[in-house]
Amino acid sequence: MDYRDWEILKVLHSQKNLTKAAKLLFITQPALTNRLKHIQEELGTAIVTRESRGIHFTPQGEYLVHCAEEALAHYQKIKENIFNMSHNKDNEVVGTLKLGVSNFFANYKLAQILKLFKMQYPHVEFKVITGWSKDVSQLIHNKDVHISFVRGDYSWRGLLKHLLFEETICVTSKNEIDITDLPHLPRIDYRGDYLLKSIIDSWWTENYTQPPFISIEVDQVDTCKEMVKNGLGYGILSSRTLTGIEDLYKIDLIDEQGNPILRRTWIYYHEESLELNVVRAFVQFIKSLNWKDI
Repeated sequence: MDYRDWEILKVLHSQKNLTKAAKLLFITQPALTNRLKHIQEELGTAIVTRESRGIHFTPQGEYLVHCAEEALAHYQKIKENIFNMSHNKDNEVVGTLKLGVSNFFANYKLAQILKLFKMQYPHVEFKVITGWSKDVSQLIHNKDVHISFVRGDYSWRGLLKHLLFEETICVTSKNEIDITDLPHLPRIDYRGDYLLKSIIDSWWTENYTQPPFISIEVDQVDTCKEMVKNGLGYGILSSRTLTGIEDLYKIDLIDEQGNPILRRTWIYYHEESLELNVVRAFVQFIKSLNWKDI
């Protein structure tokens, strides 16, 4: 088995489909099937079985995928160390920085940050993966990226983190409303990160005995915001989502002690990754920013 075989196993495991995996690997499906057959013959065991819903990995296959992930991560670490050694003499900051970024941060903050960083370090390139904060936090935990921008308080052992900013969560509507009437008012709900949803749900159960009246459900926070701006109902949104919008009525959520309920945004990274000039420079740059101006 070689590097390409490890890559094949990892992609096939993530897709559970030969056609999709072949497309991502830039090979034909027959070539992928043939290579998979060769791997199984070499190891003398079945790695996958075909089912109506796609590919299923055997216990031996699951173990092999785990080994593939470790082998690929180790190989990537070797490449990064060699690259870093080659440029360490002049302390030059070059290379590709892999970032995992929450959807909100990618839409509202990332472009400006990368622009400022590129002004200082023009030879750095970026590979960016976006998604829900839960998925982005998993990326840094698995070492698939160097740094993750995550909204919410996720706990991973062995990771360093730095707080970027805090924001309140608020009930928002086009017109003034009485917060005690919320169970009877139409609410625009959206599919958000599960940590945010759990915070909102906990606040609701502490303050109301009735479930909310969900009049419209959407899948994006920006869609929810537009619905609220057009007076179709109220929403419960984080305050940075509403930056620059002045003509909305807002009430911050507070806990039982009367303190505002906050949502935090962090960067997460592994200490060992700071050995790379490009990672160390980016972390230092992020820590130096004045987030009130971003």
